[in-house]
Amino acid sequence: MIELLSGNEAIARGAYEAGVKMACGYPGTPSTEILENVVHFKDVIYCQWAPNEKVAFEVAAGASIAGARSIVTMKHVGLNVAADPLMTLAYTGIKGGFVAIVADDPGMHSSQNEQDTRHFARFAKVPLFEPADSQEAKDFIRFAIEISEQFAIPAILRSNTRVSHSRTLVTLGNRTEGAPVGFEKNPQRFVPIPAHARLMRVALEEKLARMRDLACTHPANRIEWRDRSLGIITHSIAYQYVRETWPEASVLKLGWSWPFPDNLIEQFTAGVKRVLVVEELEDILEEHTRALGICCDGKNFIPNIGELSTPRLQASRAKMEGREIARPVVPVPQSKDLPGRPPVLCPGCPHRGVFHALGKYDVIVTGDIGCYSLGALAPLSRMDTILCMGGGISMAHGMVKAGEPRKVVGIVGDSTFFHSGITGLLNIAYNKGTAVLIVVDNRTTAMTGHQDNPGSGATLMGDPTIAVNIEDIGRACGIKRVHTINPYEVDKVVKLLGEELNAGEPSLIISRYACPLDIKQPVGKRRIVKEDLCKKCKLCLKLGCPAMEGRDGQAPRINETLCAGCGLCHQVCKFAAIAIAEEVK
Repeated sequence: MIELLSGNEAIARGAYEAGVKMACGYPGTPSTEILENVVHFKDVIYCQWAPNEKVAFEVAAGASIAGARSIVTMKHVGLNVAADPLMTLAYTGIKGGFVAIVADDPGMHSSQNEQDTRHFARFAKVPLFEPADSQEAKDFIRFAIEISEQFAIPAILRSNTRVSHSRTLVTLGNRTEGAPVGFEKNPQRFVPIPAHARLMRVALEEKLARMRDLACTHPANRIEWRDRSLGIITHSIAYQYVRETWPEASVLKLGWSWPFPDNLIEQFTAGVKRVLVVEELEDILEEHTRALGICCDGKNFIPNIGELSTPRLQASRAKMEGREIARPVVPVPQSKDLPGRPPVLCPGCPHRGVFHALGKYDVIVTGDIGCYSLGALAPLSRMDTILCMGGGISMAHGMVKAGEPRKVVGIVGDSTFFHSGITGLLNIAYNKGTAVLIVVDNRTTAMTGHQDNPGSGATLMGDPTIAVNIEDIGRACGIKRVHTINPYEVDKVVKLLGEELNAGEPSLIISRYACPLDIKQPVGKRRIVKEDLCKKCKLCLKLGCPAMEGRDGQAPRINETLCAGCGLCHQVCKFAAIAIAEEVK
């Protein structure tokens, strides 16, 4: 059977066919849909969202060491969080096949940085596979599971935004079950105290040498001989762009790209006159090719910042050939008449009330990763820093202890709080901080598509479960001042903030209201502007609500198709010019 699948759907199918029994992860674009599709096979695969990537990795590692074929999913920055167990699992090894599926985001479509996961594979000394389309995404899961079991080592499958979200035809196969689950006691293998770990280190290097030889003949790597005046070494989605830009060139396509298949690289480069390495982001392949004593071109022509594309490589080819760089061809020219569409919080978003209230005070706001990151943008402009998951809390404490003269507020979302905010909160209580911490709890992991988290009361597989209480966690950490607010009650939020900013001790405020998009219902009754009372002060426009439409020289208008009825505009208007629509005759 053949189906049209996205890369993420194909990875999920590959996990099913490869006999995976355990699938864990933490949502993060562009990897999120993998587990959301694995759950379709929940009769044979146990799957779960974990509080963070480190926990997810360790759960999958435990299942693997017990003998179950396992996968863990995350985006590239998630691997930073899971790096600790990755480095040691490479030493201890596994029993059932283990694959960490990491989706990079070149071009930073939805990320705070660009990273190249190939560095982690080389760092941890584990094999890495890189599919170039959905068919390979499915097939490479099986390859990775097989290599993982053959060498008793965790493997990484590196996807990226284009592979994860593009669709190609996929030939489906049948499921192959792994060995029965059952842990076998072996401290010399699974307990890496120094005496054992020293031997593990030697064994790991021996595995790498054997994998390097096998990679030279593995079907994931192949040579495509064409015109031998130019040979291109490439990988992942870059292969697709290479085939469009240099259709006549010979190509060495690396699907199992680490450890490097040295003999294959040498065989290929010996058969061509000129060598070009085309890779997305870092010059990892190029650097190694040069280390083999092979003269090659690479980042002197190929960009090392941002996502590659056929137009970008066409410009690179023109530069190589000494031609004028033609203007890149774009599929659909952008109209000059289209209005700008800056990212904004959705109509009725509960976070808007919190940011509006913060605007009443001269405070520094250390922010975090989530929908609420948009609070940094105009017109709200009420977030001053973003670092990483959980950084909103810990950085606030750092500023306070550094002697920052202004008051400091740290803000995180509910899923981020469970991910990596609790330890920062504990640190503030333990070290006698005085920052005000706000958890904007919209009852879901909204930014990545409304996935469940430990506070939502349901699991990925749809089972009801506990809903962790953030207030109880705050008190357990030692925070005495814990408050829960409705973010749509503007005056109460403003008043509470003023009180807590002057408390002289740490404070935890939980702003709780469900994301309207998740519960699929309006917050309240639609509002309307009464033009005869409007003074055109534009205070309502400073809320940054997409439903509020400014008009030159005229009173603002509320778009009735967008208004979610949150009533914030109603509350901030000082002239009673905004009313409930159905009450206006």
